[in-house]
Amino acid sequence: MKKYARQRIILDIIENNEIETQEELAQCLLERDIDITQATISRDIKELRLIKVLTPNGKYKYATMDSQYEGIDKRLNNVFKSTVLSVDKAENILVVKTLSGAAQICAMAIDNLKIEGVVGTIAGEDTIFVAVKDKNYINSVHLEIKELLK
Repeated sequence: MKKYARQRIILDIIENNEIETQEELAQCLLERDIDITQATISRDIKELRLIKVLTPNGKYKYATMDSQYEGIDKRLNNVFKSTVLSVDKAENILVVKTLSGAAQICAMAIDNLKIEGVVGTIAGEDTIFVAVKDKNYINSVHLEIKELLK
């Protein structure tokens, strides 16, 4: 099996299971007919930049770097709700007005949503420009961002 295919399977396993040890990961791979050495698992973990994070039940599990920020999205959304003043469309750009000093954190909230059609954000002090791929996406992106305000 190719390394990238195996690593994709490893990511799938850790996303859907609480894997605490390399031995548990090896067992899950073996159940999928992938015989692998501990050294290879160790290299894959390093290449995938997997980390161990604390679970709500007090145990540690392997996770991707992104998942260490679980819970932050909720806080970002709360900041977004309380600081965004308006969201307007301008061709294929959304203009989001915020309280002074809140634009960058609100742009981070938009970026974390990974909304289809959003190419990127630029934030100033109290204004965010949300670049949308093309006009076909503008209404759906506008609606999704407005939903955050509810």
